[in-house]
Amino acid sequence: MRVVSGAGKALMMVFWAIVGLNLTTPFAHPFASLIGLAAVLVLVLHSLELLLFRGRLSALPRPRMARLQVLIFGVFHLLTLPAKAVAEVKVAEVQHA
Repeated sequence: MRVVSGAGKALMMVFWAIVGLNLTTPFAHPFASLIGLAAVLVLVLHSLELLLFRGRLSALPRPRMARLQVLIFGVFHLLTLPAKAVAEVKVAEVQHA
């Protein structure tokens, strides 16, 4: 699983680098718009992940950093969270229910 999350994080960094490059020096006509649209869609999806996993992220020792990483890497960061934190969150969710 570490290989998948590491490769996914690397691809996301390449994606955000392309988006940043597109913002500074726009690419040819159809590609600039498509890259901008893809960036907006990825940000919306990662924001939804933040909402869905807010309980799991707030149980971590550094929740702000975890939220930032989810905003950048999405589910690839969620795959790297320790299993102990996941179990603690599940217990806390059961107790609140």
